[in-house]
Amino acid sequence: MDTFQVIVLALIQGFTEFLPISSSAHLILPSQILGWEDQGLAFDVAVHIGSLLAVILYFRKEVVSLLTSWVASIFKGKQTDDSKLAWWIILATLPAVVLGFTLKDLIEEYLRGPGVIAITTVIFGLLLWWADRMSRCELTEYQTGWKKALLIGFAQALALIPGTSRSGATITAALMLGLGREAAARFSFLMSIPVILGAALLMGKDLVESGHAIDYTSLALGILVSFVAAYVCIHLFLKIISRMGMTPFVIYRLALGALLCVFIFA
Repeated sequence: MDTFQVIVLALIQGFTEFLPISSSAHLILPSQILGWEDQGLAFDVAVHIGSLLAVILYFRKEVVSLLTSWVASIFKGKQTDDSKLAWWIILATLPAVVLGFTLKDLIEEYLRGPGVIAITTVIFGLLLWWADRMSRCELTEYQTGWKKALLIGFAQALALIPGTSRSGATITAALMLGLGREAAARFSFLMSIPVILGAALLMGKDLVESGHAIDYTSLALGILVSFVAAYVCIHLFLKIISRMGMTPFVIYRLALGALLCVFIFA
């Protein structure tokens, strides 16, 4: 990839990783519209690292508090609101880990087509709209409980299907279960940390085993651009949903799904 392609794809990944609009749906657009080739495994690892660093830095106070409280709950038996939330996040991560390992080959073979991405972009956009309209918006992330956390975790596992959107699925489920918009988004963002970390480690392992040559300059640029884009995205998203709800993102998903259908089925 040249520098322009690196910047564009890193911006797409950084901006769409945490918005409920599906990063996979956006990453097929350059290939459909501009004829660009797949960015490759090394670049995927890089932009995931950038996104991971962004969410950790943005929620650095929460992450430190959750980790220290979680460790204290193990070695000192001391349970706090933060330690409970940490355990719920771990629990919510398990469905994606288990189903990711068991269904990976099936998804790769049958569910990665552009038609599937276009359809899921629309369907899960409508579900997000319905959840936002019907939500009681009463609970904070500290009132989630293990049952709701597990259900949100299964919603996260649905995002293994391209076009679903990890953040879109988890926020939709959280809203359906009564969490407020900002609480749903924060829980979704905190859930993303172990998932993105695990994905980056697995992709990194595959990259090392592949023995492919690595363009470290392009990867460093990809990490930097995706980090900045993801950090800005998280900040703006939390501001927007407190004022406007999820409607702008629903409209965008429907428009994106229609655009994908035009390029795919025309």
